Amino acid sequence: MQIVDFKLKDVPRNKNNIDDNIVSGNPEQHAQLKYNRNNGEVRSGIWESTAGVFTADYTGIVEFCHILEGEAKIKTGDGEVFHVSAGDGFILDEGLKTEWTVDTFVKKHFMICNVNT
Repeated sequence: MQIVDFKLKDVPRNKNNIDDNIVSGNPEQHAQLKYNRNNGEVRSGIWESTAGVFTADYTGIVEFCHILEGEAKIKTGDGEVFHVSAGDGFILDEGLKTEWTVDTFVKKHFMICNVNT
């Protein structure tokens, strides 16, 4: 057992390929995977996105998010709209399908757990 201190985990910042998920604009996303357990069953790190609109599908996963910087609008498949900004924490439940709108920039800490469906 261990404590994983993110500030001590100097890992690469990788660009995500989201070409198939872009709705409008030219968002760029990067992530730093700071924790990976059981071949990706549980993973955590830092994610960021520049301005644009894109989709995200949470089939098979549950994600906890804590917004560190910026803000976004998240629209669910049933049309509900949530505004999130720095300081907000929330769960994206398994099976959720979303559309994110980022006007300028958003950065979050995430923790993703795979679920058996």
